[in-house]
Amino acid sequence: MRTFETDRLRLRPWNPETEAEQAFEIYSDPEVVRFIGSPDVSVEARCEKIRQRNQKYLEVNDGSGYWAIVEKATATPVGTAILQRIPDGAGQLTKDWEVGWHLKRLVWGRGYATEAGRALLDYGLTELKLPVIYAVAKPENSASIRVMERLGMSPKGRTQKYYGAELVLFELQAGNHPISEKAVL
Repeated sequence: MRTFETDRLRLRPWNPETEAEQAFEIYSDPEVVRFIGSPDVSVEARCEKIRQRNQKYLEVNDGSGYWAIVEKATATPVGTAILQRIPDGAGQLTKDWEVGWHLKRLVWGRGYATEAGRALLDYGLTELKLPVIYAVAKPENSASIRVMERLGMSPKGRTQKYYGAELVLFELQAGNHPISEKAVL
């Protein structure tokens, strides 16, 4: 899986052996997972989820991934950035791609989601040559919706096509995306 750098962040694969505790700290926080599922119940369960996701993206081998968002200044993982095909309500992968992010509450409001999202949009549109990338969020997730807007994504209304939930859908088409000077591939 590729790694990316921005001014303040490094996006790289999660290491289940050494970072499960840090990932658990993020995904056991009910506020962090409020819009994406249930909190983790143990470090071991999070470690296994990291292993499974790493294996999944290795097998798929299409450029998709699940990257740790690491602060360069502290070398600490503070979240996850995702670029992947979006699952439908039954969990089957669609042809549509999404960008997403989950961040530790301590770093909310620092612009990390926008910075990581921009790096993955650049990668998806320029390297993977995707014609369009989507982002989805529950309608009440105003923070993620603001990130999508800051990324220059266009609102497309509500959809029930993905994840078996009613979500707001945003998109960014390749022709509408200025290539960022900030993301180093």
